[in-house]
Amino acid sequence: MDKTAAIILTYNRKEILKSCVDAVLGQKGSVTPDVIVVDNGSTDGTHLLFEGNEACYSSEDVKYFNTGANTGCAGGFSFGMRKAAGLGYDYVWIMDDDCIPSETAFGKLYEYASAHEGEYGFLCSKVLWKDGSISIINVPRETLVRNVKDMDREIIPVTMASFASLFIPVSVIRDVGLPYREFFIWTDDWEYTRRISSKYPCMFITDSVVTHYIKANSKADIASASEERLHRFRYLYRNDVVLYRREGLKGFAYEAVRLPFHLARIALSGHSMREKKRRAGILINGTIEGLSFYPIPERLP
Repeated sequence: MDKTAAIILTYNRKEILKSCVDAVLGQKGSVTPDVIVVDNGSTDGTHLLFEGNEACYSSEDVKYFNTGANTGCAGGFSFGMRKAAGLGYDYVWIMDDDCIPSETAFGKLYEYASAHEGEYGFLCSKVLWKDGSISIINVPRETLVRNVKDMDREIIPVTMASFASLFIPVSVIRDVGLPYREFFIWTDDWEYTRRISSKYPCMFITDSVVTHYIKANSKADIASASEERLHRFRYLYRNDVVLYRREGLKGFAYEAVRLPFHLARIALSGHSMREKKRRAGILINGTIEGLSFYPIPERLP
């Protein structure tokens, strides 16, 4: 097995980014990954961790790239994968800056990957929340609509996973293309991993464990979302159409059940009628936008 780049995507969170980088550099095992930090245009001085006289890391330890603007999760990971491939890496291990891997997280992925070369599309880790419980938003799916329930099995075939500790051969990226940059945020991970699993068997390695330090251990909910996060739901409903449309009748059936359920949650919320209409409008308009949204995957050179 050849070289792996751990791609860490960051945006204005330099303190937890440092914890993430240190955890990746501290991986135990005979093989450890190099580190590529993709900075999505941070304005909090993140670059000073890697550049200047007081940098915490050398360029030998960490390769640092700044996208120059906030391109979202989709754009940032696409940027990082392209950089890793261009630098000659054979595998990427991707994660957000608030994802802290245990000391053996990479080793467990590597162990499976080295024993099953060419037999898988992606590998993903078990993701815990900061209190040690399962991180709800990072549970992989066994099927289009069913999350993994039994996590006591060591290796579980899956169809979709999050970008919190995802291991992918660059050869697979060359085959399926890069994540859709146009997605910006939300559903980019589900869509990309489903694109991979439609061609390759993919595995959930439950002995590989990371901790995701998100604020709340809950799913995104347009009915209860705060004002500052509400605009993001346009991306969610638009991007979901792209994902589920590709599944044919099964995908359309899922959307036909799911969307009315979300509208009902809005109707039953404690918001004013005006606010309920606004939130329902974001859902409906995002979905309608998705019907004419056909992004084309970019390819590696």
